Amino acid sequence: MTDNENPVLKNAGSRADAAPAAPRPAMVAASIVTYHTDDEELRRCLSSLSPKLFDRITVIDNSSSENTRRLCAQWQGVTYCPSENIGYGAAHNIAIRQSLADGLRYHLVLNTDIRFNDRDFPILIHYMDSHPDTGALQPMILSPDGTQQYTVRLLPTPFDLILRRFLPGNMMQKRRNRYELRHIDHTRPFNAPYHQGSFMLLRCEALRDVGLFDERFFMYPEDIDLTRRIHERWRTMYVPDMKVIHDHKAESYHSFRMLRIHIINMIRYFNKWGWFFDRSRKRFNRELL
Repeated sequence: MTDNENPVLKNAGSRADAAPAAPRPAMVAASIVTYHTDDEELRRCLSSLSPKLFDRITVIDNSSSENTRRLCAQWQGVTYCPSENIGYGAAHNIAIRQSLADGLRYHLVLNTDIRFNDRDFPILIHYMDSHPDTGALQPMILSPDGTQQYTVRLLPTPFDLILRRFLPGNMMQKRRNRYELRHIDHTRPFNAPYHQGSFMLLRCEALRDVGLFDERFFMYPEDIDLTRRIHERWRTMYVPDMKVIHDHKAESYHSFRMLRIHIINMIRYFNKWGWFFDRSRKRFNRELL
């Protein structure tokens, strides 16, 4: 099934009052990080990235897989970049630095399990162009069955992550809903301090201002860390005028190795920002709530 045939993605673009899609958003690049990634998953993701929309599309392969190299060679406009397994944020930084060096305006960070109708992407560029104080943007993210994934959130406390990871879903549901901002109207844009890293449209000027992904984090909290640094100086907006599909795997729930990586890197995150005394977290969350 193509994305245009997908019942979730079909006719899932802008609201009626959104600007019409421009023929080509200017000055934007995209990067995807792979690691022994399934070929079909990568194909679906690349199918969303028309070279007519992007100045450059870079696949950074942390497994230096020959299969991935051959697949990328079949796609117009895709640059394959082999790498050691340096982590998610560090790999994206390779492509982001090139975008900054080339003077591009925007950079899109993508997971391989994201797909969308490419005709809708200019809606987000129009929003960024029209709101120069916005440093990062995330659209509405849906599961393949059309249910919403609550991917823009409050900045987490250690308890929020323990609750989310280890306690049954029916325990402390009110607090879980608060952390995931389920009480906020998700049919309208709002400014949130944490964007999940599966789809992040970043303004290059904001990255010059606050820096790139912190490479001390191998995986998982690098998106929290970057969004909150941008949020300190810019707006970090959830904009539901575009919808994307995320085939979320939640690997740390199924792999002890990934759970260990998750825990180690969250410890690093709280060591950096504070476990129980984090003034920025308190201020950002209070302002949103």
